[in-house]
Amino acid sequence: MMTKQRAVLGVDSSTQSTKVVIRDLNTGEILAHGSSPHSGLPSQDPRDWWEALVAAARKSDPGRFSIEGIAVAGQQHGLVALDAGNEPIGLAPLWNNTDAAPDAERLNAMADFAAETGSRLVASFTIAKLAHLARTDPGGFARTASICLPHDYVTLRLTGNLVSDRSDASGTGWWSPSTGKDRRDLIALAAGDVFAERVRIQRVLGPGELAGTLTSEAAAALGLPAGIPVGPGAGDNAAAALGIGATPDELVISLGTSGVAYAVSDVATADPSGEVCGFADATGQFLPLVCMLNCTQIVDQTAQILGLSLPDALDLAGTVPVGADGLWMIPYLGGERTPNLPNARAEIRGLSRGNYDAGSLLRAAVDGVAAGLAYCQEALERQGISKPGVTLVGGGARHATWQHAIADATGLRVQVRAGNEHVAAGAAVQIAAIVRDEPVAELAALWRPDVLATIEPEPANRPHFRLDERRAAIDQMRTMQG
Repeated sequence: MMTKQRAVLGVDSSTQSTKVVIRDLNTGEILAHGSSPHSGLPSQDPRDWWEALVAAARKSDPGRFSIEGIAVAGQQHGLVALDAGNEPIGLAPLWNNTDAAPDAERLNAMADFAAETGSRLVASFTIAKLAHLARTDPGGFARTASICLPHDYVTLRLTGNLVSDRSDASGTGWWSPSTGKDRRDLIALAAGDVFAERVRIQRVLGPGELAGTLTSEAAAALGLPAGIPVGPGAGDNAAAALGIGATPDELVISLGTSGVAYAVSDVATADPSGEVCGFADATGQFLPLVCMLNCTQIVDQTAQILGLSLPDALDLAGTVPVGADGLWMIPYLGGERTPNLPNARAEIRGLSRGNYDAGSLLRAAVDGVAAGLAYCQEALERQGISKPGVTLVGGGARHATWQHAIADATGLRVQVRAGNEHVAAGAAVQIAAIVRDEPVAELAALWRPDVLATIEPEPANRPHFRLDERRAAIDQMRTMQG
């Protein structure tokens, strides 16, 4: 009988879908992949993530390989509230659900979360969503026996254990990256002393610790061997950093449903303004990070309105000069996280007969997102995090229109690396390092994908992003929001 190829399976449980990749345990080569969609809504049923994982794993046909481990990376911040039988009490509000904005501000007035946990709260953070649950759904709150994050829920389904990792726990608002400790006193601020004492929260694991082993029930559903090791997993951005082998000398910008800018650091950060989140990474270091809610979905929605496919829309936008002849967009269709404007509305300015056309509108959407990411870059620079170049990842990273827009808006050289599913690939790096008994950072560097493209910025284009005017508009929105 032919010996099967040794491999590991990495999972990305995201807002829009679950994706899996199977990687060769010895070389890191991507051997297979599969995906299955989610609803994409800002509140979702956690059980749907499990069903999507089963479907995605089955599509990858794992029985062809000797799968020796699995790890799950996932969207950060969402609140999964479970009853005493580990069943969800209802829909889970995700990172992009802004209903908890007033709860975040109330908690910020009660404690200095930037000093205590490295991050000032915004509506995205899990603890704000917990406070919102306690305030608005007393019945569901009373039934809540455990709270965790989306990737923790999937790992629970794999192992029966309620655990998390440093990177994802950083986004809860009740775990401190600098001390490595849970803060039940902060949970008490959000949900009361009695709840804080009785609720079960996830145990936070280090990069090389196991979450457990795959149960027989989960193995049968996924088509994997029972008893294989399950890694601690990671938040999606920390996993992507593993997937591209991110180093401290680069700024990583992710173009997905959200837009994210971050960098690996050996020092924990704490930004009292709340714009830079002081997260941990998945190697034992730190990952100061800025996130904006409105990213590639802005161009997606504009393309849908115009009746264009996304590739055609981006191609058309690329034919229009940067600046769209004075047409510009502040793309806050769903409020915004950075800057913290949960009630903001989008704006389109500078319309004229000459630019009132599909191409200019799409160009303005691209430029507006790119300008928002330049705002995120500036927030990191205020924390002393300045890098000479950008590594671009995420769904939009392969299209030249996005590549040039990010280079021009930030004024930095942009590199695009091989591979599409960097989050799932990074989860596979994590479990492969555990199986191989190697430091995860060393394996991530060994498996670092090749550079596919390098884009130099055009300095003459940067003024067309109107960064000063956008800052003034943001200040006006802050004043109006109060």
